[in-house]
Amino acid sequence: MCGDPKQELNATELETLGILWADAPLKPAEIEAAFSRPIENATLRSVLRGLVERGYLTRERVGKAYFYSPAMTAGAVRKGLTERLASVFAAGSRFGLIAQLIKDEKLDPEQLRELERIARGDD
Repeated sequence: MCGDPKQELNATELETLGILWADAPLKPAEIEAAFSRPIENATLRSVLRGLVERGYLTRERVGKAYFYSPAMTAGAVRKGLTERLASVFAAGSRFGLIAQLIKDEKLDPEQLRELERIARGDD
């Protein structure tokens, strides 16, 4: 099974995945350079190792370097995180979660029209 839903992804892991979804495969130094904040090399390597072990990333050796790539799509991870949020905040209902998020956001009329367009499936 790819990705362990029992283990939450922390902010560093999510940022690592985001970097790799945008541009992969990458070496650790390239991932480190793309981070929004300084990260210790040892910390990044630990994060990468954990994501590989949990099935979120793959690792391939090319010469002396290791290159990392996502093993899961952003959509698959987003779906898992959304289901987890729905279970915590909306009794498991993704609709309930979306409704609550809309209420919390206080959307303006243009944003509501955009949501209606999305819900209709208009491109």
